[in-house]
Amino acid sequence: MLDFFARYFGYIAEGIITTMHITLLAYALGFALGALLLAVGLSPMGFAARAYIEPVRGTPLLVQIFIIYFGLPSIGVKLDAFTSAVLALGLNSAAYQAEILRSAVKGIPEGQVQAAEALGFTGLQTYRYVILPQALRTSIPSLVNEFVTVLKESSLASVIGIVELTRRGEYVAAYTYRAFEAYLVVAALYFVAC
Repeated sequence: MLDFFARYFGYIAEGIITTMHITLLAYALGFALGALLLAVGLSPMGFAARAYIEPVRGTPLLVQIFIIYFGLPSIGVKLDAFTSAVLALGLNSAAYQAEILRSAVKGIPEGQVQAAEALGFTGLQTYRYVILPQALRTSIPSLVNEFVTVLKESSLASVIGIVELTRRGEYVAAYTYRAFEAYLVVAALYFVAC
């Protein structure tokens, strides 16, 4: 078993670079879109945000990856596998991050808004200086948890041919017929990364 780890650990571990690249890009995209969805959700157009959030949260991420990678080309939009994975993970994460941010904003006591109004703050100033700083602080644990979720879900990118951590483990398992050891290394690397 030690000879297996000595020989293949490095090869499998190189996949963490692609995994982290996908994760960071998807999470950043998810945060930007999540913040936009939050703004829309708090406006009179809140139904538009719900119309996006509910179907995305209610369908499997794997299906969403397939829709973007295999489905979009049928309507003339062809994306490479890496872009498709980042886009699918980012769009999925946006729905969850929007809900995290929305619950944090809704958790701010109404008295905070009333105090800001009493001090003469405009609605935009109230959100910028009173609501958002508190909401971001309280949402940090949930946002970190969402980052870990995106990191783990990035393993689904392997199904569309991206050679990331999971795919490298698959290659080693297929080459050596030692799936237990190969996936044990993959699991350990995900655990450390998380």
